[in-house]
Amino acid sequence: MTIRSGDGSAGDADYGRIAAPYARFRQPDPRIARQIAAALGEARTVVNIGAGAGSYEPTDRVVTAVEPSAAMRAQRPAHLSAAIDACAEALPFADKAFDGAMSTISVHQWRDLAAGLSEMRRVTRGPVVILTCDPDAMASFWLTDYCPEITAVEASRFPPIDRIVRLLGGRADVRPVPVPLDCTDRFNEAYYGRPEGLLDPEARLSCSSWSFVSPEVTARFVATLGRDLADGSWDRRHGAWRTRPELDGPLRLIVS
Repeated sequence: MTIRSGDGSAGDADYGRIAAPYARFRQPDPRIARQIAAALGEARTVVNIGAGAGSYEPTDRVVTAVEPSAAMRAQRPAHLSAAIDACAEALPFADKAFDGAMSTISVHQWRDLAAGLSEMRRVTRGPVVILTCDPDAMASFWLTDYCPEITAVEASRFPPIDRIVRLLGGRADVRPVPVPLDCTDRFNEAYYGRPEGLLDPEARLSCSSWSFVSPEVTARFVATLGRDLADGSWDRRHGAWRTRPELDGPLRLIVS
């Protein structure tokens, strides 16, 4: 049985505690959305596992959303359907009920990855599309210099890409997903060229990794980054990031 928090969160993060600013900061980026839509192909009915507040759900298809956290379900906008309260490891659907399945930045929250992916494949007769992060590529920009604890936390949470592929049957297309400079989905990597954004506590709260480091680590990060931005030393060392059009970071799209 999957252990869930009082909010219903089934993963390692308690979204009942950290979800408040999520929908405001984590707006789907249209360029990433286009890659997901293309990967879903001709699928007309889609199940979205770990749907959260609805980021990247296509609006031109019939989407059934599954989300265990009550706080995240409550943040879904009115134009999306209500999400079903269920977990990836026990989907309440018949075999091959959907044309396609998707999951965006969710698989690292599943208590039993093998069971969740098996369920995802069971209920789907077409493509399985997973947006995730490659733990081997986490140290891809300046954040590691300022808060290596965050890189370590993220690398420990995300399952290896080859394990996901193996559990999906051993055959999948793994595609890099560049993060644009003006990315509207403000996960940690989205701040690679606008470091000031991570000084906002609500911006950090909308990235669950910050809930796994101590207040002392966060305070050190804020003080050091704030100082280096104020005295210009960040720009002297890392200023080239401000004009780089995209980051080739850890984001990956797995299409099976």
